[in-house]
Amino acid sequence: MFKMAEEYKNYNEEVDDMDADIEEKEALIQEAKEVEANEELTENEKIDRAEDLRRRFRRIHFSQSVYEEQLHDQFETVLDKIYAKRDEQIQKSVALKEDLIKRAKELADSDQWKQTTEKMKTLMDEWKAAGNAGRKDDELWEKFHDARQKFYDRKHEHWEEMNQSFEQVRQVKESLIEKAKALQNSEEWKKTSQAYRDLMDEWKAAGSAGREYEDALWTAFCDARQVFYDRRNEYFDALHEKQDENYEKKEQLVKQAQLIAETESYTRENTETMKNLSVEWKDIGSCGREKENKIWSEFRSFMDNYFEGLRAFNEKKHQDWVERMHDTVAHKQSLIDNQKRQIKQLNDDMNGLLSDSERDQIEEDIKDKEKFISELEDEIADIDEKLNEEN
Repeated sequence: MFKMAEEYKNYNEEVDDMDADIEEKEALIQEAKEVEANEELTENEKIDRAEDLRRRFRRIHFSQSVYEEQLHDQFETVLDKIYAKRDEQIQKSVALKEDLIKRAKELADSDQWKQTTEKMKTLMDEWKAAGNAGRKDDELWEKFHDARQKFYDRKHEHWEEMNQSFEQVRQVKESLIEKAKALQNSEEWKKTSQAYRDLMDEWKAAGSAGREYEDALWTAFCDARQVFYDRRNEYFDALHEKQDENYEKKEQLVKQAQLIAETESYTRENTETMKNLSVEWKDIGSCGREKENKIWSEFRSFMDNYFEGLRAFNEKKHQDWVERMHDTVAHKQSLIDNQKRQIKQLNDDMNGLLSDSERDQIEEDIKDKEKFISELEDEIADIDEKLNEEN
């Protein structure tokens, strides 16, 4: 009797254990369904949860009952759905990573270092976001890494060459800076300005000395040039100020020349003043090429007008004098002719005179007239000589 009770007790305990196991399995099935349906979990997180659920499910005692077989099938069916999505994700990941490998290989031979580096970084970000590719993940990673490394090795070689080039360029530009400094105090403004333009051409042709040195070299080069340009600007500012002063002075000379020229009064005083204005003009100095040509044209116009008028005035004055001289000669010649006629008449009169006193008087008159004729002839000769000199 006691033995039967003990067996019954053990049976009840086994049944209780079976019920507990079934409840636990049912709970794991429900949890698996919830994992499978949870859209907030990533596929990798779902796989991790599924693996944990499977370990827990296997630890539960299996009693070889039909219902437990059904529970097992239900559990595996739910896990198969999770793994199926995982496999689908792996396939997508493989396709994505194979495409990233292809794109990386296409970029591996690029010489667009900065742009391609950014693109390689983007590819790496996409690789990380592509997820796990399962068993092929390591193989795919090696191919992707090799493609990227090929580019970075080439980039490193390029920068090694660039660094050597940078050093050479740096030495060239340091030499150009010294040349620029040597010209700072020159006062040959045009020649030195051209020299600085030539140095600038050499600077541009030299290329870059690299980010580390380029800005400092450029600043030193500009500072060296600026010393000269500041001095040149000061010189030309002062020159322009002086030229403006000269322009104002020459404007006054133009006004004076205009005033005299428009009077058409060709006096000795006016002529002397116009000559003095020309001397003053030369003493004033330049007022700049553009202004100088314009104001000189104005001044020259008034001077030319005056002296052309003076020439015409003098020519007329001379012609008037010549005409007066010819008139004077004609008048004197007329006087001579008249005196000669009078002398002839006196000689005729003298032949009929008997008185010595009358004869003496006539001879005295003839001598006076002959003397007068001689004086007139001398005067005519002087006038002819002057006329010949003028011709």
